[in-house]
Amino acid sequence: MKFKAFLVTEEDGKYNRSIVEKNIDELPDYDTLIKIEYSSLNYKDALSASGNKGVTKVYPHTPGIDGAGTVVESKNPNLKPGTEVIITGYDFGMNTSGGYQEYIKVPSEWVVPLPKNMSLKESMIYGTAGLTAAISVYKLVIKGEVKPEDGEILVTGATGGVGSVAVKILSKLGYDVVGVTGKLEEKEFLLNIGAKRVIGRDEVNDTSRPILKGVYAGAIDTVGGNILSTAIKSLKYNGVVTTCGNVAGASFESSVYPFIIRGVTLYGVDSVQISSSERELLWNKLSTEWKIDDLEKLSTEVTLEELNEKIELILKGENKGRVIVKL
Repeated sequence: MKFKAFLVTEEDGKYNRSIVEKNIDELPDYDTLIKIEYSSLNYKDALSASGNKGVTKVYPHTPGIDGAGTVVESKNPNLKPGTEVIITGYDFGMNTSGGYQEYIKVPSEWVVPLPKNMSLKESMIYGTAGLTAAISVYKLVIKGEVKPEDGEILVTGATGGVGSVAVKILSKLGYDVVGVTGKLEEKEFLLNIGAKRVIGRDEVNDTSRPILKGVYAGAIDTVGGNILSTAIKSLKYNGVVTTCGNVAGASFESSVYPFIIRGVTLYGVDSVQISSSERELLWNKLSTEWKIDDLEKLSTEVTLEELNEKIELILKGENKGRVIVKL
C-alpha cells in the first residue's frame, strides 16, 4: 500500500523537504499500524525539518511529534481496529518516523485512546504543546496549590503554542492571567483568549537585583533565559513557577533569595517521558473540566503541501497559536 508523506533529506550538508510516496514496508517494525488524520506543528518539528541533529540524528526522516488517527491493526488486544487514538512524546517524530504521513507504525505503549469528549482534530489543536501546557497547569494548580484568589499568573511566550493554551486553560479556571509577548501587536489576540492584561517581554527581563517586589502568585514560563530568572524573583510568598522551554536561553541565573525568603517552588516540565497513566489523566482533563470551548480559534489548519511556510514562521518566532496538519 502506498501513501503520502513529508520527507526531509540530507545532501552535502543541506536539508531538503518534499512530499513523497511511501510504502507501508518502509515504516518501522513496530506492533501498531495507525492511519493518521491530523498532526500538528511544534518547534521541535521545525528543528527536525531543518536538520537539527540534536532532535533527529539520521536522515531521510519524516518529522511530526504528534499524531491522531485510527488503529488499522495492532498486536495489543486493547487497541482494536477502528479505535481512535493519540500519539505524542517518546521518540515519535524525532528518530522514529513521525506524524507527517498518512500511516505510521509505533509501539502500542506510545498510544493513548482518544477521550470520549474530544475529536481527533481537537486533540491535535492541543498536541504536544497543549499537553505541555496541561502539565504546567497541573503542577501550578494541583501540586503547587496556587488558587485564583492568590493573585495574577504570569505566562511567558503567551502567543506561542504552549503559552496560548496555558492562557486559555487558566482563564477558564478563573485565574487572572498576565500574558507576556515580544509581539505587542498581538495584544488583542491574547485578550481575546483570556488574558486579563498583556505586557512586553522587556518588562520581565530584569538584571538589576537578586529579588524584586512580589507581584505574581505563579508563573508558567515557556521561554527560559533571563525571563525565567525575572519570573522567579517576581513571585509572592509560596509562589510557583514552571518551566518548559529555552527559546530565550538554555541557562539562567538566580540567587537563593526567592527560594529561602519567599519559599518559591520551581517545577520542570517534560512531556516526552511522562507515564501513560499521567498522559491519560491529563488528556481526560483537557476533554472535560479543562476543555477550551472555542478551541479552533487557537489554530490554523494546513496541508502537507502548505507546511513549509509554517515551519519557517515558527523558526523565526513569528507563528501565532497552533498549526494543525490535515493528512
